[in-house]
Amino acid sequence: MEQESKGKIELIIAMILSGTIGVFVLESGQPSYNAVFFRCLFGAICLIGFCWHKGYLNFSQLSKKSFVLILVGGVAIVLNWVLLFESYSHASISISTVAYHTQPMFVVIFAAFFLGEKLLAHKFFWIALAFSGVILIVNPTDSTVNQEGMIYGLMLAISAAILYAIATLIIKQLSGIKPHFIAALQISLGVFLLLPFVDMSAVPATGSHWNWLIGLGVIHTCIMYILLYSSFQKLPTSSIAVLSYIYPVVAIIFDYVIYDQSLSVVQFIGIAMIIIAGLGNNMNINVFAPFIRNKRQPSI
Repeated sequence: MEQESKGKIELIIAMILSGTIGVFVLESGQPSYNAVFFRCLFGAICLIGFCWHKGYLNFSQLSKKSFVLILVGGVAIVLNWVLLFESYSHASISISTVAYHTQPMFVVIFAAFFLGEKLLAHKFFWIALAFSGVILIVNPTDSTVNQEGMIYGLMLAISAAILYAIATLIIKQLSGIKPHFIAALQISLGVFLLLPFVDMSAVPATGSHWNWLIGLGVIHTCIMYILLYSSFQKLPTSSIAVLSYIYPVVAIIFDYVIYDQSLSVVQFIGIAMIIIAGLGNNMNINVFAPFIRNKRQPSI
């Protein structure tokens, strides 16, 4: 129980940190490519140092297949960050973060299409609920909402979610390799991947932007990943599923407090639908169980 309590504290801290990512990105004042590049650069330096200290830098454990999978997953992770960071300035931190949390739904969909897993009726229900919530977030009945900007930002966030879902499925194919080592390799790849796109003219030699960029690498990559992976080893899936939704709640709070980003009632309903759908999906809650009794549940 003591280990589980420690795991909960680690995951709660990690999720609170996650909820502040959008603030660090916007306050850095950098284009999305720049923000992700420096996140990868500073994060890689710290995470490689951590892996070296722990003895995790063991390249002999990598087969050619696992190395290729890590690299492909790394490309998906890095591009997912670029899209998510870009979405913040179009659809707000709150809405982008919640829309990004549709990624578990894409994991289910991709697993059904590409891995042959059955798409059960209750899983389809949660997917439908989540994407109904996305429609409400756009709030088409509110003429004060910038529909074009909102839709563009949502599409960026959902595209980021798709890439993260792909990376998740790829990582699931890897076993026996420390996740810290995998993350270190992937974000190191990000440095080289994004280097040609970095606009150094947008990065003054001095200024507070460096504090925010360093924070993205040290706090939101190295420290957060260490806390996440440590908590995952101590907690049951149900606890992880519930506590992970601290992330969007914190993002909404910070977006309101710092940027005065208020949401309409309809948008709040949409956000609630996505969060509930995510929890239901992650905890594998079968809403049809009372009706099917002993009958076999249909698949889609």
